[in-house]
Amino acid sequence: MTAPYDPEEREKVVAKLPASLRQELKVRAAQLGMDIKDAVTEGIHAWRQDPSAAAPVDTSGATSFSTYLPTGLYAAFKEDCKARDVAYNQGVAQSIRLWIDAHPVTGRRRPEVGTARRLIVCNQKGGVGKSAISNGLSQALAEEGARVCIVDFDPQGHLTRHLGQELLGIKSPSLAKHMLGEADGRVRDLLVPIECGAFAGRLFLLPACKDAFLLDAKLATTRHVRTKETALEKALEELEKEFDYIVVDCPPSLGYTMDTALYYARTREGEAPKSSGAIIPVQSEDTSADAYDMLSEQIEDLVDDLDIEIAQLGFVVNLYDSRKGFVVTSSLDSWKSFGDPPVIAIIGDLKEQREAVRLKQPLLHYAPDCEQAEAMREIARSVTA
Repeated sequence: MTAPYDPEEREKVVAKLPASLRQELKVRAAQLGMDIKDAVTEGIHAWRQDPSAAAPVDTSGATSFSTYLPTGLYAAFKEDCKARDVAYNQGVAQSIRLWIDAHPVTGRRRPEVGTARRLIVCNQKGGVGKSAISNGLSQALAEEGARVCIVDFDPQGHLTRHLGQELLGIKSPSLAKHMLGEADGRVRDLLVPIECGAFAGRLFLLPACKDAFLLDAKLATTRHVRTKETALEKALEELEKEFDYIVVDCPPSLGYTMDTALYYARTREGEAPKSSGAIIPVQSEDTSADAYDMLSEQIEDLVDDLDIEIAQLGFVVNLYDSRKGFVVTSSLDSWKSFGDPPVIAIIGDLKEQREAVRLKQPLLHYAPDCEQAEAMREIARSVTA
């Protein structure tokens, strides 16, 4: 059957879609290297050709969405909607849902059931954006359909506060107490769901605890842990059966606490190389390089002492602004020259992240289309490829 329009000529069309569906479309199209307008066109063709395949879509809270369809297809589609007694916006939503469902992402390493991949975000230097990157990476993974647990392992609790949650009290059960054998109950009971549209039911936070400042000293002296290195792994073991990814926001420390996180991210027996490992936020300046040298030495010492493998998955150059001149641009070149680990994302020093933090909202919910959100998705793609 010949289409009664020229597919090379397009016209702008506007509809209303819920933010979660619009974002899912954008992410899936990016994953497949496809233009959004072509994805929507394919979805509308599928919707027109097989009425029985379409299912109602919840369009509550829909906002404006525009794209370009081949000239003539828009009019034909509206006629089909009228004939089927389906509202135009509902027809567009159903078409997009059809396309997404018909184009699952393949070739990505997803964990086996009960074997969560473990990603730690670490750097000895504070202020490089570990919490923001842990947060954004977790959101991007959940946005793609994975079940994700973010662990705020930093007693400062920035990540917990970024998501509008309270730190666990000193006398309350906490991750630190579970690591030390001092808590009753389950770690699972401490989780807080992050109930935003794109992440609902898939993103959970294990909040920071105020007593974690004492963790290093207690790990050195407690009788309740077999070894310092396994304490975090034993505490989080039960969660690995429930999640695809566990992302740990590490403290700016080189102490025993950091040892437990690095050990947790090691490549386990039978696990594919670089399935788990460390993501290292840095900035384009010399102090980040000095801090990385110290972290690298700590990793090498653990690898040698315990005969394990700890994958360094890549650098994330954060708060980058080329307008600051030679120091910044030449430092970026230095990070890129490492080669292994590679630079997996560059995140600009832009306002959206700061605004999201101020408003206590997830970045990918507050500003899903901003450059920083796209960079978080780029990090997620790099660790799931």
